[in-house]
Amino acid sequence: GLATELEAHGADLNDPLWSAKCILSSPHLIRKVHLDYIEAGANIIITASYQATIQGFESKGFSKEQGENLLTKSVEIAHEAREMFLKQHPDQSTPLRPILVAASIGSYGAYLADGSEYSGDYGEAGTLEFLKDFHRRRLQVLAEARPDLIAFETIPNKLEAQAYVELLEECNINIPSWFSFNSKDGVNVVSGDSLIECAKIANECAKVGAVGINCTPPRFIHSLILSIRKVTDKPILIYPNSGERYDAERKEWVGIHWCVRWRFRFLCKRVVQRWGCPYWGLLQDNSKHHQGN
Repeated sequence: GLATELEAHGADLNDPLWSAKCILSSPHLIRKVHLDYIEAGANIIITASYQATIQGFESKGFSKEQGENLLTKSVEIAHEAREMFLKQHPDQSTPLRPILVAASIGSYGAYLADGSEYSGDYGEAGTLEFLKDFHRRRLQVLAEARPDLIAFETIPNKLEAQAYVELLEECNINIPSWFSFNSKDGVNVVSGDSLIECAKIANECAKVGAVGINCTPPRFIHSLILSIRKVTDKPILIYPNSGERYDAERKEWVGIHWCVRWRFRFLCKRVVQRWGCPYWGLLQDNSKHHQGN
């Protein structure tokens, strides 16, 4: 809930860059929210780069180099928040309770800022090579900033998952990644592609350490976990939304979500009781190059 918390601190995110706008205007707010989450017990903080792209920054008048620097800055802000916390609490990061920085990569639809990450319909842009060209340099820059993880989030279709897999191999990315899809029916990803087929793509890539679901109504999570588990033994990650629906025209979340906090707690408890909570299998073989960070 990075954007939600930024707005709670007074940020105006009504912009095509969304939360990435704060990298430009108020990095101190991003740092504050990261720190709040760490202090609340979070093991992973996710950078404000979900909707940050070189192309998006260029549309705002920045050069390619400036756009790359802003992507790097999103990771640096998260590192700073972690360092601030550890300076005050030097005993709080342990192998069993690490504090990790995940560099967020949102879908092509997130860059478009028209709600298409909730449909997966990219029109003529929906080709493998186009998506690889769009994401390539962004992935390289974020990896060079040395996050602990790379989070490919809100993946709406099978094609973009395939593009990410090929880029991880072609760019020789050695930072563990996770793939997180979104669904609006509890069966398929939002484009209508089979979630099982999408999860298979992630499972077959050795560079992907975990597969999961984000930005999806909580009531669908249990059935989605069942589907993912059919095709992978990798850790499954889940971070749903409140159950509302995104209205692309109004650019806001809509829908009734009465007693959402109670319902959310109930569903979390159900998932943990059913599946347990295996924290760090994701990093067992992949985090050695980050020791000392």
